[in-house]
Amino acid sequence: MREAISLSHEKMMAGAGGPFGAIIVLNGKIIGRGWNQVTSANDPTAHAEVVAIRDACQHLSSFNLEGALLYTSCEPCPMCLCATYWARIEKIYYANTRQDAASIGFDDDVFYQELSKPLSHRQIPMEQIDREEALKVFHLWSTKMDKIPY
Repeated sequence: MREAISLSHEKMMAGAGGPFGAIIVLNGKIIGRGWNQVTSANDPTAHAEVVAIRDACQHLSSFNLEGALLYTSCEPCPMCLCATYWARIEKIYYANTRQDAASIGFDDDVFYQELSKPLSHRQIPMEQIDREEALKVFHLWSTKMDKIPY
C-alpha cells in the first residue's frame, strides 16, 4: 500500500494528474503500477487502477490477472471497480474512502446513482438502434471456432 500511496504523491506533485496511485501484486511481486493520468494524458479513463491494470496485463502478456491483488490509494470508482472485475483480480486493498475523495472534489456518487436508475431515467439519454445488424456479429462470434473467450 505504501508504494501506491507513494506513487499518488509523487505523480500528483509532478503534475501527472489527481492524487491517486495503484499497484498490482502477483505472487508477492509488483507486476503493475499506475497513477492518475487523466489530465496529463487527456484521457478520462486513465485512473490509477486502470493504468495499473493495463501495465500488469502488458507485463504478463495476458488480459487475465487471476490471483492478483490490487492496492490502491483510494476506494475505486465504479469504472475502476468494473475494470478490476473484468481483469479477474482476487482482492482489493484501499486506503482513502470515496467519501474522503468527495471531500476534495472527486465525488463519484452521481455515477453510483446513475447506474441504479433505469436507462430511461439517466442523465445521458440512451436509444437502441440497429440491433438486428449488430446481432449478426454476435452470432458470428458465438460460432467462431478460433475465438479467445474472456
